[in-house]
Amino acid sequence: MARDVERVRRLHRTDWMALLSGTLFVVLGILVVTRVLTDALVLVGLTVVGLAFAGVVAIIARVVRGK
Repeated sequence: MARDVERVRRLHRTDWMALLSGTLFVVLGILVVTRVLTDALVLVGLTVVGLAFAGVVAIIARVVRGK
């Protein structure tokens, strides 16, 4: 017997901090493995700047949403 009841689709909001941080670490991992990025100081600097950027975007998204 087929069910004719449609389920209500629940959408969740994008977690920008998690999305951008994950993308940052994947890109940095690829750069380290392919030996494009070899200096540890540059790696730490890019990590800090990337996480700061992700944080700013997450704060702006939260303000825009009105939370």
